[in-house]
Amino acid sequence: MAGEGGFRVPRGSASPGRYGEQVFRPQDEGESERIDLAALAFDATTIARLRQLGAGPDWRCLDVGAGTGTVARSLLREAGVSEVVAVDRDIRFLTSEPVAGLTALEADVTSDRFEPGLFDLVHARFVLMHLPSPARMVRRLAGLVAPGGVLVLSDAVDLTTDGAPDTPYTLAMRAMWRGLRDTIGTDVTWVPRCPELMLAAGLESVAAEIHVPPLEPGSAISRFWARTWDRARAAMVATGLVDDAVIDEAGRRLESPTCAGLSPGMLTAWGRKPAQPR
Repeated sequence: MAGEGGFRVPRGSASPGRYGEQVFRPQDEGESERIDLAALAFDATTIARLRQLGAGPDWRCLDVGAGTGTVARSLLREAGVSEVVAVDRDIRFLTSEPVAGLTALEADVTSDRFEPGLFDLVHARFVLMHLPSPARMVRRLAGLVAPGGVLVLSDAVDLTTDGAPDTPYTLAMRAMWRGLRDTIGTDVTWVPRCPELMLAAGLESVAAEIHVPPLEPGSAISRFWARTWDRARAAMVATGLVDDAVIDEAGRRLESPTCAGLSPGMLTAWGRKPAQPR
């Protein structure tokens, strides 16, 4: 069953929950560290792209689903932007380290009351994949971009899991995606269509790239997946695709030099708001 923008409602899951409620709860011990492992794996790529797109002095930026605020703080410290409004439904991690120019805003971006103004840069990473109606969200976020500004969206893509041979690692990944879909509605199947959705939202100069960090023993991305599986373990086992033993073995494989799997990557798409109305 498909909804707007290709969002698939999982069969047998009439009303999935939300990110941060059943799994990945910010109040759980170690959750900020899990998020920061993803930041270690992807922040350099994200910040490089944002700077290449012009993020710098005098820019006013909106970081949606800002998490622990690593991108927001890097925009201020490294790119030298003037202001970042960092939005999340739970801002405990954003307020733990105040930085000049950083405004933490506790808000739900899916609410019709979310109208923070216009920005030179609107950025969201690993957010839309957890929300229903991605096409609607792309249009909404595009509407927050000032004329001449840029929208940058990053979400997960899994390039090999479905077609790869069955191993503890690939079984765990498949169970993770299905379990997250069933419990909180996560869907990455639409992500390759993100550039198309940006064009449909009226943006121009649309382009995209994919970054896939290597799985290496002790790497940030390997530790991130291991911790993510621990957080999502109940949902994964509930799929019937894996049991605890398979998840444990998959975690050991991530720490083995013989692990030859390919990590899910990050697709980043961007587009500019026309400087003049069309």
